[in-house]
Amino acid sequence: MPIIDASRVRARRAADPDRTVICDVRSTMGGADPAGEYASGHLPGAVLVVLDDALATAPTAVGGRHPLPTPTAFASALSELGVGDDDTVIAYDGRGGAVAARLVWMLRIIGRPAYLLDGGLAGWDGEIETGHGDRRPSVERTVINWPTDAIAEADDVADHLRAGGVVIDSREAARYAGAVEPIDAIAGHVPGAINLPFADNLDVDGRFRRPGELAGRFAPAATDADAIVYCGSGVTACHNALAMEHAGLARPRIYVGSWSGWSADPDRPVAVGSEP
Repeated sequence: MPIIDASRVRARRAADPDRTVICDVRSTMGGADPAGEYASGHLPGAVLVVLDDALATAPTAVGGRHPLPTPTAFASALSELGVGDDDTVIAYDGRGGAVAARLVWMLRIIGRPAYLLDGGLAGWDGEIETGHGDRRPSVERTVINWPTDAIAEADDVADHLRAGGVVIDSREAARYAGAVEPIDAIAGHVPGAINLPFADNLDVDGRFRRPGELAGRFAPAATDADAIVYCGSGVTACHNALAMEHAGLARPRIYVGSWSGWSADPDRPVAVGSEP
C-alpha cells in the first residue's frame, strides 16, 4: 500500500531511523516560496524536495510543463539530498499529497520503497520543526532508467482510446469541461477521457478514502491493466495513480506531458463539456 498514516511513520522511524527519510515536497507553482514554506513548519528532520528542481526538468511544448528529469538527473538530485538506494522515503506536502505524490510515484515505478503520508502536513499529529534544518550528507545513488511500461506518450493515449482503453483526466471538473483554464492556453480535455478529479480521493478531513471506496471510484479502470492517467502537467495524476494502487488496482501509466503537452500540439483534438 502506498499510503501511510502518522502512527506507522513513527513506528518506521523508530525501527530504522537511519534509513527512513521524510521528504517535504514543495513547488513554485502559483508563485509559492518552497524554502520559506518549509522553514515555517515541517516534520522533524524532513528534507526539502522542490518539484521544479528534483522531480522535473525544463518545460517543452509537447513535453509539457513538468517533464520527467533524466534518470541520471533524478539520481543526482536525490544523492545531493542524502537519499540513498536503500532508504525508505515518506513524502508529504501541504496540499493533501497533490505534489508529494509525484516523488512517491517516481520512486515506486523504479522499485524503491516510498510512501505518501496520509493527510499530509495537516495529518501529522506530532512535533513540527521550523527553520531550514541541517542538510543530510550526500550519498551515492544508482541510476535506474524509467520503465517504459509506467509512462505514456501522447500517441499512446490516442492509441489506447482507439482500442477502447480507459484514460482518466485527474483535473477538477471545470477544467476538464473547458469552462476555465487558469494555466494552459487551450481549455478542454482529451476526447474520450473520463474525469475523476484527484481531490475526490480524499474525505472531508483531507485523508484518503478507504481502499474499497477508492476501488468503487476507479471501477471504470478495474478491467484495464494498461489504463492511462493524466492531469495538467503530470503531477496530480500521480495522486490518482497512488489511489488506484492503494485500492488494489493495477498501477496505471502516467501521461507525463498531460494536458499541457496535448493542448500544445495543434494536431491533437480537443473536447469540451462534461462528457468524454
